[in-house]
Amino acid sequence: MPSSAAVDNPWFRRFNPSDSAPARVVIFPHAGGSASYYLEHSNALAPHADVLAVQYPGRQNRIAEPTVGSVAELADELYRELRDWADRPLVFFGHSMGSAVAFETARRFERDGVRGPDRLFVSAGRAPSLGRDANIHQLPDDELLAEIAALGGTDERVFTIPALRELILPSLRADYTAIETYRCAPDATVSLPITALAGEGDTSATVDQVGQWERHTTGSFDLRVFPGGHFYLADRAAAVAEVITAHLGG
Repeated sequence: MPSSAAVDNPWFRRFNPSDSAPARVVIFPHAGGSASYYLEHSNALAPHADVLAVQYPGRQNRIAEPTVGSVAELADELYRELRDWADRPLVFFGHSMGSAVAFETARRFERDGVRGPDRLFVSAGRAPSLGRDANIHQLPDDELLAEIAALGGTDERVFTIPALRELILPSLRADYTAIETYRCAPDATVSLPITALAGEGDTSATVDQVGQWERHTTGSFDLRVFPGGHFYLADRAAAVAEVITAHLGG
């Protein structure tokens, strides 16, 4: 089992390592997101859990690696990497695209009969069977960046600096390719409970669309709605952590 001192595995950033925490929370970022975006959330969860923030390839410390444009491939990789971290109870938290990656990763644990997460938290993500009609990943660079800016959650100043634009565009396009080409059977389920979180003003993943995650579990389901839009969680780390920690070990 990896020690708490450091994680050599590039798939995870462990900002507050703890070998004594009773549970582990794995955070799956949104499209274009990185592990560091969830530093404040990791800090809020740290007293209660050992937090692994997923770092997808092609950004930050993994900038030199090829991007991955498939939810299934991301889930396959993360399933392999997370099996070593299931010595304590796991919960998954995925935001936007991350909700689909977390769901598919959980499905792989159940498929193989391997101990996996005890609960799945899905945030600002449409139920997987709804699909997407958008083709943002095929837009020209400027239009792609404009769509991302409209969602909020990204410092728009990075879009105006050519060197930064060139760094972030490959991962943005790959992530949007992944989520917009993702397809899931209408009857695909997991047995673990699902807690869904939504922003009441989110037009990208409406409260109704997030609520339809109920169809994808044979366990219990509950829905929590917060003020705000797609990135309602940006300034609500404590509130989101409270929802998660209320279920740790339960």
